[in-house]
Amino acid sequence: MAALLVHGYHPAVEDGELYLPGVKKLLNPSLYPFNSEFFMSHAGMTLFPNLIAASVRLSHLPFDWVVFLWHAACIFVFLLGCWRVSRACFTDPRAWWGSACLTGALLTIPVAGTALYIMDQYLTPRDFSTAVIMLVIADGVERRFGRAAALLAPIAAIHPLMSVFGAVLLALLWMEQRRAAAFASPRGAIAAVAPALIALPSLQPVSGVYRGILDTSHAYFLVTRWEWYEWLGIVGPLALLWAAARLSPRASNRAILARALILFGLLSLAAGLIVCVPRLASLALLQPMRSLHLIFILLFVLMGGAAGEHLLKSRAWRWAALFLPICLGMFVAQRQLFPATAHLELPGAAPSNAWAEAFDWARTHTPAEAIFAMNPDYMNLDGEDEHGFREIAERSSLANVHDKGAVSMFPALAADWFAQYREEQNWRNLDAAGFQRLRRDFGAGWAILDRPAPTGLECVFHNRVVSVCRIDAAEARAAGAPQR
Repeated sequence: MAALLVHGYHPAVEDGELYLPGVKKLLNPSLYPFNSEFFMSHAGMTLFPNLIAASVRLSHLPFDWVVFLWHAACIFVFLLGCWRVSRACFTDPRAWWGSACLTGALLTIPVAGTALYIMDQYLTPRDFSTAVIMLVIADGVERRFGRAAALLAPIAAIHPLMSVFGAVLLALLWMEQRRAAAFASPRGAIAAVAPALIALPSLQPVSGVYRGILDTSHAYFLVTRWEWYEWLGIVGPLALLWAAARLSPRASNRAILARALILFGLLSLAAGLIVCVPRLASLALLQPMRSLHLIFILLFVLMGGAAGEHLLKSRAWRWAALFLPICLGMFVAQRQLFPATAHLELPGAAPSNAWAEAFDWARTHTPAEAIFAMNPDYMNLDGEDEHGFREIAERSSLANVHDKGAVSMFPALAADWFAQYREEQNWRNLDAAGFQRLRRDFGAGWAILDRPAPTGLECVFHNRVVSVCRIDAAEARAAGAPQR
């Protein structure tokens, strides 16, 4: 609960727009008749929507409450896993609590240049994978590999990519415990990346649209595009882990874990550099640098444990002096990230954000088959705070900038995304004829406007920022447009 109070809760922001509509469509298949592929492409690769939908059906609780309770449960299990890893690495109970407190205080710290936090302010499949992988690593450190594998297997059905990272780290931990010197040799490193090398001949060239998306909004897939300070997020943790390994007894669990993480980071960096080769652009989908997510978490576990054991000890004022400034800093950062929104968007609360208020109105006052047009860059506008229209309104919309995330993972969507995005690019100057063209070509009968409405649009909802307007169906018929 303290972690939630520090980091906030915003269920419909950022990638909440990507994952939760898939759950809602499972619960009500009549929703999202248009463009559902931009989120169902992800939903089809994970059992996350099935799990959440089943939870709603079985519990008979409101959807928003189920999502909130799962998010809180994932945070709890994650912190429990960090506590268990620390318990396997340190003998002092104060170290265990130091690890849990430090990771809990830093849940929303950015992970180098990966566009990830340790945990988001909303529920995603990564919440489940992160929480359970910490239990897996704890079992691995304790040499309970059978139980670790049993825990990891179901997570592969929730978040396949992160479970692969967890499995690789678990294997490296097992090898390090057995002093597998051959694996640390160049021959062993080549064997580690052999599956990717075997797959190279089967790679297909990517489209120009997809390459453009990769080079702009998703350049973080390519480590060579990172800023110099983001590279510090690679070098710094590895240097600290090297120091931890050197300062700990060689056969201790924390030294073994640190050495395994160093090898994990070096192999990931090698893979990250390989996928930057232009011919291998499709391999960027594997996002090897996101392995830093686990490295950051376990580094904080080791740092928090060392602080609790050697610095904080049993002095309450020391704990307060360390963690209160950290928590305050993280809280302020979250308020700056979502300045126009309540810090805790709890279930049942009225929307505090003007855009979210308009989206909620659309959910209750428009037909389920309605298709909306809006500024394609709406999630990046000041005051919008990255709230997702589809998740809140439960209505279809034309493609937008945020849908690039789906295109980056599923290149086959690039052509449809670009066809719609191209028609919306001149949004600020779009006139009545332009809106009729969106209706004719894509069936958009409604619009969310953050500017004065042109002639021909009937606006039926207003607040201080946006309006919800209906594109004139009569004018569309006069122009000979097909009705949808």
